[in-house]
Amino acid sequence: MEALIACDIGGTQIRVATFDATNGKIIQQKRIPTQASGEKAEDRLLGLIAELWPAEGHVRAIGAAAPGFVDPESGVIFFSPNIHGWNGMPLRATIEDRFGVPVFVGNDANLAALGEWRFGAGRGFHHVLYLTISTGIGGGVVINDRLLQGARGLAAEVGHITVEPNGPLCGCGKRGHLEAVASGTGIANFVAEKLAGGATSPLLKGPHPSAKEISAAASQGDALSIEAIRRAGTYIGHALADFLHMVNPSIVILGGGVSHSGELLFTPIRAAMEERVISSEYTRDLQIVPAQLGDDCGLMGALALAKMDDHI
Repeated sequence: MEALIACDIGGTQIRVATFDATNGKIIQQKRIPTQASGEKAEDRLLGLIAELWPAEGHVRAIGAAAPGFVDPESGVIFFSPNIHGWNGMPLRATIEDRFGVPVFVGNDANLAALGEWRFGAGRGFHHVLYLTISTGIGGGVVINDRLLQGARGLAAEVGHITVEPNGPLCGCGKRGHLEAVASGTGIANFVAEKLAGGATSPLLKGPHPSAKEISAAASQGDALSIEAIRRAGTYIGHALADFLHMVNPSIVILGGGVSHSGELLFTPIRAAMEERVISSEYTRDLQIVPAQLGDDCGLMGALALAKMDDHI
């Protein structure tokens, strides 16, 4: 049997799976915490790959989705805010030196886009824009069946475009980014500020409700929560108009926990996008759909990267 190994590396957990390279079926998988006392994250990753290495057959390649700024050519992690010691981490070389097979590394959000294009909602499309709206906002772009990566693999940081120049502080340290106002964190911060200013909500408990709680309250008709979700959707729609102007996709895929708000979020997104787009030609036949892969998007993106014949 010929196998492929996919790794999805996050700040909280590492997930590794072995796939049959012929039919793409999963053979085995396991996840472990990324951090453990006295152990380096890279050693935990190598140990898990070794544990899932097939007893028989040949491993063709390993794909790895990693958080932070990743150079796909060298496989070096420039900076990873959520994994201690991974600034300048030569991840590709570290895995290749241990296992002696080709290794391909990419940014986790970019590879989530690749996974949705290859195995999820983007199947059959050649021009795909993917956004994940969760604690932060990330994403990726596929153009002409090629993942947009840029000169150093730093392209498609879709959450870090400026939508409010004097807006709230983003997690990256800059002000007014899309992530700061429209992510789950941004939604929660907006509601907390409104509550502190005297706004009331019969469905929200405590001064600092989570984005998940806000989404649930919005679905039950809570006015403040609906305002927060619609506000986020409007910002995302305005940003999407800019993205349409730049990359002209035929499908926009929205994933992440906030996207589960459904039409409460999607309706203002469409309205704001159509308000700002310069021509209806950009939206003709454009589909805006929920993601399909859920938590598997990074793992499936790593598999797609390992499967690519030209390794994009």
